[in-house]
Amino acid sequence: MKTIASLGLGLLMTSALTAAQADDVKIGMITTLSGGGSHLGVDVRDGFMLAIEQSGRDDIEVLIQDDANRPDLARSLSDEFMQRDNVDILTGIIWSNLAMAVVPAAVRQGTFYISPNAGPSALAGRQCHENYFNVAWQNDNLHEAMGAYMKEEGFERPILMAPNYPAGTDALAGFKHRYEGEVVDEIYTQMGQTDYAAEIAQIRASDADSLFFFLPGGMGISFMKQYENSGVELPLFGAAFSFDEIIIQAVGSAAIGTMNTSQWAYDLDNDANRAFVDSFREAYDRTPTLYASQGFDSANLILSALEKAHPSDQDAFREALREADFASVRGKFRFGDNHHPIQDVYVREVVEGENGQPTNRLVGLAIEDIQDVYAVDCQM
Repeated sequence: MKTIASLGLGLLMTSALTAAQADDVKIGMITTLSGGGSHLGVDVRDGFMLAIEQSGRDDIEVLIQDDANRPDLARSLSDEFMQRDNVDILTGIIWSNLAMAVVPAAVRQGTFYISPNAGPSALAGRQCHENYFNVAWQNDNLHEAMGAYMKEEGFERPILMAPNYPAGTDALAGFKHRYEGEVVDEIYTQMGQTDYAAEIAQIRASDADSLFFFLPGGMGISFMKQYENSGVELPLFGAAFSFDEIIIQAVGSAAIGTMNTSQWAYDLDNDANRAFVDSFREAYDRTPTLYASQGFDSANLILSALEKAHPSDQDAFREALREADFASVRGKFRFGDNHHPIQDVYVREVVEGENGQPTNRLVGLAIEDIQDVYAVDCQM
């Protein structure tokens, strides 16, 4: 990144000092770089830019702006990127409510959107679009895998908890797709909530034998610290969004022994992943999270497609994206007909690392070649 300039709430990063030429490619990244959960956006950005830097290309300009986790701002930034900057591709959004505010309008206007994170069910099903590709997962997938795992492990009375927004409702729906048993209750919290005393009291009063929860970012940190001090001893399960390396290190010992599902792990044994983890640690002096892996894969998908076509040739570029001809750090990866991944999902356990800090350890496969249930509603 050779140029960094402040732009109000965000940043402008470019991969070249010169003005873009006619056949250069402009990518607009809208992501969360401030406030609660900002480490998700920081890791998506850093993983994405690492892949761009490693490509050695000087014909790609990446413009990066902070959406501050505000749907109205995300929508305004997308309009600026498309109308003022004439970007070819948009990417970067973390939160599903922001994705729903931006993606449908953007793809209808002929801009490609490559999602490195948010995967709301509507965009996988009825509102799917030929210009929309999700490189991470459909929101339900990791939760579905945990539902299957907990059923197989013999848990009979789970209680479920998630924030009341699209990814939260998708999370609990996904869990139930594969659990296929009775759940004690479903608790919906507020976005950005920090006090979970009432919810913990409800969990304590239930006859549940386990707790499955989805609380990404700072919400998960607050909850797990309060849960540890509550004396409630139900085993905790979730998806990787509540157990990334940054969250579990902030939580500390309360995270040890918890289980989570992820499409990626830093200790996955494949060449692409080993090289990615080593280079990310060298560049940023920290272990990557799944968000960084998704940013890295998103950039490499785009780079693989650019080897075959320019986005101005929309049909050819779209077909090149569909081929997903790149070495994913997660191993097996391909797109389904609705442009969402078909991939393996793994189980990880939080253990004490060599430095005494909690870390995730790969346990095994939770579910193979999972595809979202909404693909049948996609009419592309």
